Formats: sequence, C-alpha cells, structure tokens
Amino acid sequence: MAGKNILIIGGGYAGIAAAKKLAKRFKKRDDITITLVDKHPFHTLMTELHEVAGHRVEPDSVRIPYSKIFGASTVTVKPDAITSVDFTKKQAASETAVYPYDYLVLGAGAEPEFFGIPGIKENSFTLWSYDDAMKLRSHLDDVFEKAVAETDAEKQKKMLTFVVAGAGFTGIEMAGELLEWRDEMCRKWLVDTDKARIVIVEALPAILPMFEKDLADKVAAYLKKCNVELMTGTAITGAEPGVVKLKTGGGGGETLETGTFIWTAGVTGNSFADSLGLSTGPFGKNPPDPTKKNRKGRLLGTDEMRSVDYADVFPVGDNLWFIENEKPLPQIVETAIQTGATAAENIIADIEGKQCAKKFKSDYHGFMVSVGGKYAVSNAMGIKLSGIFAQAMKHFVNLHYLIGVAGINQCWEYIKHEFLDIETHRSFVRGFGSYKTRGYWILPLRLWVGLMWVFEGINKIGEGWFAWSSGSKSTWMFSTWVVQAGSDAVQAVSAASVAEDAATAASGAVEAVSAASGAVSTTASAAASQFKTVWDLTMPIFNSQGAVATWFRTTFMDSIMSHIPFQGFQLMVVLVEIGIGLCMIGGLFTWLAGAVSIAMCLVFTLSGMFEWYKVWFIFTGFLLLGGAGRAFGLDCWVIPFFKKWWNGTVIARKFYLYFDGNSK
Repeated sequence: MAGKNILIIGGGYAGIAAAKKLAKRFKKRDDITITLVDKHPFHTLMTELHEVAGHRVEPDSVRIPYSKIFGASTVTVKPDAITSVDFTKKQAASETAVYPYDYLVLGAGAEPEFFGIPGIKENSFTLWSYDDAMKLRSHLDDVFEKAVAETDAEKQKKMLTFVVAGAGFTGIEMAGELLEWRDEMCRKWLVDTDKARIVIVEALPAILPMFEKDLADKVAAYLKKCNVELMTGTAITGAEPGVVKLKTGGGGGETLETGTFIWTAGVTGNSFADSLGLSTGPFGKNPPDPTKKNRKGRLLGTDEMRSVDYADVFPVGDNLWFIENEKPLPQIVETAIQTGATAAENIIADIEGKQCAKKFKSDYHGFMVSVGGKYAVSNAMGIKLSGIFAQAMKHFVNLHYLIGVAGINQCWEYIKHEFLDIETHRSFVRGFGSYKTRGYWILPLRLWVGLMWVFEGINKIGEGWFAWSSGSKSTWMFSTWVVQAGSDAVQAVSAASVAEDAATAASGAVEAVSAASGAVSTTASAAASQFKTVWDLTMPIFNSQGAVATWFRTTFMDSIMSHIPFQGFQLMVVLVEIGIGLCMIGGLFTWLAGAVSIAMCLVFTLSGMFEWYKVWFIFTGFLLLGGAGRAFGLDCWVIPFFKKWWNGTVIARKFYLYFDGNSK
C-alpha cells in the first residue's frame, strides 16, 4: 500500500496514546508519516495541575517535552495551532502551515463549561490548562502578600477568602492544595489561619458525586477538620468583580465577597472541534431529543472511534461523544488513553488491510482524589483506600502512566518533584528524604577518602605489586591450586607456602609476646580478663576460608579473573585505586568514582580480606554518589557537558536513558 500521512491534533492523553501506538507499529515503515500538532512543545499532566497552582511542586513537574516523549521515534511534532480542517481536501491548516492527512485523529481537549451563568467567565480563575495553573499560582502569591499588608480589616477579610466552585475531582483537589498552601503562607507571614477562609460551593447535596458515600464522607470530614467550609446544595447564579452570587436550596440569595474565585464546576468539548461542522453528541441520551441542543465540541463517534461523518477522522478523548451502557463516556484520563489507543488500532488495521476492526470497550480501574499532598481516597480495582495508602496508590498510578510515556527517567523526575525535592513537607511522607546535604560539608570527607585510595595504591607498589620478577602478590584472592596467567605453578604454590609460614611465625610471635606480658603483669592481666571485646572490628567481615569467600573465589576469581596475566591484574588494581583517589580529590566524575569505590570494597569483602573497621569506605562511596564533585570540583564543568552529550545520543533518546532532560 502507498504511503500514508497520519495527523494527530492535540498532544493530550489521547493524542499521546495514539501517537505512541502508531509509532511502535510503523517504526520500520519509511512510507508512513506520523505528525502531532499541538500549540505547546510539551505534554501536560492535566491531573496534576492543582499541585502547580497550589505551589506544592514546580511547574516543570507537569510538563514533559514532546522531544523527550518521542525521542528517536518516527513521530514528528509541530508546535502550532490548527485553525481549520478541510475534510474534502484532507488537510488541516494553521495560520502559517498546511498539514495534509490520510487519517486524522482529533484530540484537541476540553474547555471549562460556564453554563451561560452571567459573569462567571469574566470573574473567575479556571484550572484546565498549564497556562491556567500558572496564572492562578501567580495570583495566589500576589493576593496573600497584598492582604498581609492591608490595614482595612474588611478588605483583608475579602482578600483572604478563597472560593472554589464545584466539588468534583478538580474542585476538591484544588481546595486541598489551597488549605496546605494557606497554612504555609500563614506560618510565613505570622497570620492566624482562621483569617484565611476557604469555601467550596456545590449545587448538589453532597461532594464527589462519582464516589461511594462512605469515601465522599471521609473527604468531607477531612476538609471540615482542616477548616474548609462546605456549602452543598447551593447554586451559583452569577459573579461580579470580587463577588459570587449564590442561591441556596431554600430559594434565598446571598453573596460571597472574595479575592479569589476558582471555577471547576464543569467541562465541555473544545471550541475548535465545535467549529469543524461535524456531528456533535446529543444533549440527552440516545435517541437525541431534537428540542435540546447538542454537546459543544464533543463529536459523535462510532464504536471504532470514527466520526459518523468521515471514516478517516477519529475523534478521541474529550472531543468524543460515544454512548456506552446508555451513558456517555466520562471525560477522564482513562477514557482519553483508551479511545486514543482504539483509534490507533483501527488506523493500523486500515493501513495493513485487515478486515477486523477494533471495537471500543472501556476498562476503567477506578477513581481516586487527593486532598493536598497528605490525604487521599480511592476506589481502584474494587479496593477502597483512604489516607496515606490512597495517596500511595495515586502516586503508583501516575508512575505507571509515566513509565509508558517517557520511561524510567520521567518516573525518577516525578519522584524527585513529589518527594525528594518537595518543600514544606507537603507529601504523605512529609519531609522524610527531602533534605539535602550541602556539597561543601562533604568536601573534607571526599578529599580524605581520595587520599586514602591514593595511598592504598601507592602502598601496593611499595609491597612489590609492580615487581613482576618476584611473582604474584595477589594470590590471596585466588584458591591455592589456581595459577594466574603469567605465573607458573611452582611460584604460586611457593608464594602461598611462604605466606603460610609467615603467618605461622607471626602467630608464634604473638603467643610469645602474650606470655611475656602475662609474666610481667599478672595482676593487670587478671583485671583485664573481666572485660571482653564485644565486637572485634579488626576481624574480616567474611572469613577467607568461609562459605561466602570460597563461593566468590571459586565462581568469580578462579574462573574469570585468573585468565588475566597477574601483571595486568595487579597493574589494574593499583591504577584503579589511585584513579579513584585522584578523581575524588579533584572532584572529577565523582559519581563514577564512588560507584567503583563501592564495587572494589565489595570485591575485597567477598574475598575475605576486608575488616569491619573499613566498612566506612562503602558508606562513604554511597554518600559521594550525590554529586559531591559539583562543590569545589571539576564536575562543576565536566558533568553538564557530559550530560548534554549523552542526552543527545540515539541510545538515550530511544530508551529514555536521560540524565535529567533531553538534549535533542
């Protein structure tokens, strides 16, 4: 079949799912082009926007560059905004470019729904894009600092009143971030937390209507415990600058004066999708009620995710209207991922000429909602959880998604943002593991360990490790019957015998000295005998003739390392030890030096020649893995250069083996 152009509009959850599946299938097909167009150069983790808005994490934690996601794949990403689509000519257009297609995936996302309520759009903050989150984040800082400086009590009260409209997922999660942020800001500016008021307004009689009542009640109890006001059964009828108009269940009206009004009460389709002229989903259940308007921007699709108007157009995610089990698909992440994957499967089937089409069938695993960084509830796979266990489940789900999108590197980035770099203890493990040791405090230790390694190598030279004519000095690491390459059996056995005789002589000398000491001071010896060494740190960790050392020696040293000429082996050991030391002293590739230091110590330990009092070498090696060479070391310049080079390689891009971010 002739080459095909696949165009994906929108890099949300659905667009990413479709693009990655298509790229995997057609990675060896040069005649298949896959182009993803999005107005941003990054994929946004929509479910985590509240964390950025509420100052829990840094903005980059919710942004994954497309260049990182697709790495060395065949997907071409174009940062652009599509303005129109000509379905007859099969091409989409922006203000500056035209994109032809054979198959079109429409995943342009959703927008806030204001339900035609006057003043809401003009006087509220929304939370449905990265830009929304950043705008709200900036406002929260600004309004609180201005409120602290305000001398008029009424004005200050208004500025410190935060109103969240909607008690669904987004509203509750945003309120959770607000309450933790409020507590931190009040602590910072010495303001009584009672002065900062957080109000959730919900038209329905209870919060979180998609959850079971017991879980929703737990969230309500937690919010009330944290002094968050819940106004359920209260509709919002309008808004003006600094004022939210309400209507309670009894019919009476009142207002809330606020400096921050956040609207999370609903989402609809996309204005762009709505402008395309395709059939949209009915407002009511099927069959559609002709007296009611259609859903804005939610395009009517088949069970193959095809538009009912054009078989080569695939609306997915929030742009799709599809009835399953007499209900429209919910606008959630799992819907987006699954519809995007289904669309990709059917495009693949078309291109490869397969007759069997993929029919959509949802497979939802449950719901979860976090209330700040320390509390959550979830019902995943039939298991109900609350508190830190639910919060752990939420993080696990996020990691599961990220490892499929951008590999282990992105999971590590997530762990750093959520736990290791978290500020003000805003995670369910609080600040455990987040504190950083300053590099300059490690400097003396780094220099000392480096010096010790240098002299370990120099001492071996003094012991004759480079005196090849005297034979092997490393036979202690091998079994007595094993001959290292470059050394004959007689010399090896002789060396072993000499070592054994020396050990026997030394033992006799020690006994003689002990006897003499006893003869000189019987009283002192009797007194000392009342005390015994609890832990003799001069003893080897593993006995050189014990099971562990014997296993290591026979399976590794005897069978592999003995084939290296003893001259080369001893030269290697000495140079590695000196090299470790010099790298640590100079702060050059300190991470690698620390890792090799640990490995060398483990080899010596398993050989039965490493005493307990030397274990600090191993622990120091782990400490130096944390970038100790960046402080007063060459790594300050070398590592950034090395990372940039490595992150641009095909291997790093293909397998997501990045150090921090990508370079291409």
